[in-house]
Amino acid sequence: MTWIGWLPFLASLVSFLFAIVVFRRYVQRKGTHLLLWGIGLIFYGIGGFCEGYYSAWGWNPWVYRLWYLFGAILVAAWLGQGTVFLLAKTKWARITFILLLLGSSYGAVRVFTAQLDPSLLTTSAHTGSELSGHAIVTAGVRSLTPIFNLYGTLTLVGGAAYSAWLFWRKRILLHRTLGNLLIAVGAMAPAFGGTFSRLGIPGALYLSELLGVLLMFAGFIRATTPMEVKESAARPVQA
Repeated sequence: MTWIGWLPFLASLVSFLFAIVVFRRYVQRKGTHLLLWGIGLIFYGIGGFCEGYYSAWGWNPWVYRLWYLFGAILVAAWLGQGTVFLLAKTKWARITFILLLLGSSYGAVRVFTAQLDPSLLTTSAHTGSELSGHAIVTAGVRSLTPIFNLYGTLTLVGGAAYSAWLFWRKRILLHRTLGNLLIAVGAMAPAFGGTFSRLGIPGALYLSELLGVLLMFAGFIRATTPMEVKESAARPVQA
């Protein structure tokens, strides 16, 4: 296995470590958004592991189904749903979460009952696009992917960008401005990697997924760690 094949395993490891940090913060401070972010990161890790498995050992129908459900369909939407709970009104957050649960359950049933054709996976260079969903030949299953990903991108990237702008405009908690910018860029990275991967650039998707989770991890740490403010005033002199 080439170095490209190890990138998804590394991205998976970082995702699981990131999830542990988020879950630990959830235990300390609560917040539904933290719980959903943690779950989304578990999905990210599962997707990366499945990509690494394919690179190392080749086709496996169960691994492929797991990758398609968690890595291709659910991960962005669940991460984005965490941002919805953070920024939106509780009523709308709960309504969209119920819809996400129903959609995720429907997607799981469709993916695990779909007809597969491994002969449609003809790429051998492991550009990252070989697991594009072509092996699923059951009508209607692949149409679920853009719906979930569009919702996840709008909520996760849009929410992070909006938060960054809000803190920057008010000139308060600037560490959160930087943190949210990193999260937004990290969330968009896999999409750009997928585009370059489809153009035949080896490892573009796998590299972008690793870079994406690293940027989001760094952004989360930056956003939750206040910057130290140096005191410029001199100490008062006693008479």
